[in-house]
Amino acid sequence: MAPEMPATLVCAALQMALVQRNPGAGLIVHSDRGTQYASSTHQALLTKHGVVGSMSRKGNCWDNAVMERFFLSLKMERVWQRDYANHSEAIHDVADYIVNFYNSVRLHSKLGYLSPNAFEHKSATQPTY
Repeated sequence: MAPEMPATLVCAALQMALVQRNPGAGLIVHSDRGTQYASSTHQALLTKHGVVGSMSRKGNCWDNAVMERFFLSLKMERVWQRDYANHSEAIHDVADYIVNFYNSVRLHSKLGYLSPNAFEHKSATQPTY
């Protein structure tokens, strides 16, 4: 998290996700049309890791509806319920919400009413035919 969202910030976030998850080539990363995502730095990072970039159509928030919903949930369930003393406190609280609640506990209708972690585990352990 940062007050602004330069390409270096989104690249650092993507790099962190790639290191933690180690996905195979062909992963699709969807974003809006922000300059940070269109930057040569971000595009080079996608290419380096065999990741396919997908951008929303101009002016169409529905292309990114799942992430739009995530940010609404984050704001409604956490951020708007708190009065942060400083930026550092906000960073730690938002990370706690994502790691310890949203990904671990919160059920998602799009995932068959499983948490993201449970869905990922189920997907990884199911045999492929």
